[in-house]
Amino acid sequence: MDGEADTVVVRGLKRAAYHSPRQRPGSTAESAIGSWQFVVGMCEHRILDSESQLWLTCNLSLATLLYTAPMPNIDKHAVGSFCWIELGTTDQNAAKNFYGSLFGWHASDMPMGPDSAYTFFKLEGRDAAAGYTLMPEQRAAGVPPHWLPYILVESADESAQRAADSGGKVLKEPFDVMEAGRMAVLQDPAGAVFAVWQAKADSGSGIGIGGVDGTLCWADLSVPNRESVERFYSDLFGWVVGKEDEAPEHNYWHIKNGEEFIGGIPPATSRNPNSPPHWLAYFLVSDCDGSATKARELGAAVYLPPMTMENVGRMAVVADPQGAVFALFQPLPHQVY
Repeated sequence: MDGEADTVVVRGLKRAAYHSPRQRPGSTAESAIGSWQFVVGMCEHRILDSESQLWLTCNLSLATLLYTAPMPNIDKHAVGSFCWIELGTTDQNAAKNFYGSLFGWHASDMPMGPDSAYTFFKLEGRDAAAGYTLMPEQRAAGVPPHWLPYILVESADESAQRAADSGGKVLKEPFDVMEAGRMAVLQDPAGAVFAVWQAKADSGSGIGIGGVDGTLCWADLSVPNRESVERFYSDLFGWVVGKEDEAPEHNYWHIKNGEEFIGGIPPATSRNPNSPPHWLAYFLVSDCDGSATKARELGAAVYLPPMTMENVGRMAVVADPQGAVFALFQPLPHQVY
């Protein structure tokens, strides 16, 4: 990274804030990350050429981050929140070993057919994420290993129709996932892929744990034209998307669902123009440096080495051994700025 880029980032991060969780463990969380699923879909992340390119693509990210960690136990998610995160990979067993070693996830397989299974990654007995092996047709279409975010909705059918009417694409029409719920895979007007999940009334709405190491805590959207997707997501999920103020150095747009900041959109000037639009998932860790080192030892590529964000914490960007890209985030503990 050059000095000018560093300066812009630091200026933005000086205004960032981390709020420690104050909720009681075991209570209901209306604004946390989670959902569960099967998957199909086209995707987003592709490995970039260099650390600087990946940095510019994925971050200025936590710039002006307003992140509140969810409580440890999550029983309910707010409509419009990231409710699940799912790995599509080329080597499911290798992924189980990698993420089990890195995050302490316990893999629980559910058979999907004679030669396939859907893996639930668990922490403390609760769902934290999931994974599956990319299907032959996905690999033939060039879909790389990736992490796919799910967003909770009241109706998968209505959301899919609204997305299509707003300039997006329906990559996988709404379908039932056994008795758990209904889902669809969508693409925004810029090309970033995500899924929507409609939970059945008698089933959980998603991830059951948050605020501890190995849980989803944030998501960034990298697109070449933020204006092209702002209205799309606002109409689809009711999100409020915008920057903190008019100061030139505060050019990171926040995504707010209800009263909760759940992600953001870095400025187009900070992204690699050769990178396809994509969502980048952040996972919480208590030791960013140690986690990045361990990931590398386990065969991962570290695209953005651990870096300090003033008054926020530390972060790094990693690609697992199969190529799925994600971020590590270590917040400052128990401080409000």
